[in-house]
Amino acid sequence: MCQHKPTCPSAEATDREAATVVVAHPDQGWSRLCNGVLLFEDTGEILPDGRIIAPRRLTSPVTSAAA
Repeated sequence: MCQHKPTCPSAEATDREAATVVVAHPDQGWSRLCNGVLLFEDTGEILPDGRIIAPRRLTSPVTSAAA
């Protein structure tokens, strides 16, 4: 699918998010990568085969306990 040089990581690779963005919709919170992955701003992903990768970052602020 990718025609970049060097070739972008495949959708099955662990570094798949490093692929080139071919369609960006920051207003809607998603981008499509050249390897077919839909990448969401919350770090969730939908792979070309329909598998869903859950978001990996925290979505709420972390507070530290007072000493």
